[in-house]
Amino acid sequence: MKYLKFSFIAVLTLISFSLLEAQKFALVDVNRVLESMEDYKKAQNELDRVAAVWKQEIAVEYDKIKALYNKYQAEQVLLTDEQRKQKEEEIMEKEKEARKMQKDKFGEEGELFKKRQDLIRPVQDKVFAAIQDYCQARSLDAMFDTSGSAGLIYYSKDLDKTDDIIKKLTGPAK
Repeated sequence: MKYLKFSFIAVLTLISFSLLEAQKFALVDVNRVLESMEDYKKAQNELDRVAAVWKQEIAVEYDKIKALYNKYQAEQVLLTDEQRKQKEEEIMEKEKEARKMQKDKFGEEGELFKKRQDLIRPVQDKVFAAIQDYCQARSLDAMFDTSGSAGLIYYSKDLDKTDDIIKKLTGPAK
């Protein structure tokens, strides 16, 4: 019976120590946090407004191209080969310009992307600073984003074992 009590106490002690050493993780939905912030809503509304204006401008350009093409189709039989070729080149050039305008506004490094960086980045920085403060105040080791946009968004530098692995791989050969 004494052995059983001693074993039980030893197991409880080991579990307590292992729990003390366990990393503490937490989850956050960054998108929900952002959407709850007035600064983010204002920035998003501004982006939506700007995007709508640019979409309209691009649509106008494509309407002009369509009108040129329809006019070309109607006059095509009356045009010489040289005039037809000139009209076709003019239409293709206008299409090229419209695609370039679209890419300049909405492409990966376009104006909308840059405007988004200018408007949204300060809000995101504020959120990530709050997350970092929250984690440090509660001695959390890591925070994961459940919205799927970023994954791991905070971790204690003590968790990083990169140098240990490098040493293991580059250490003396056995």
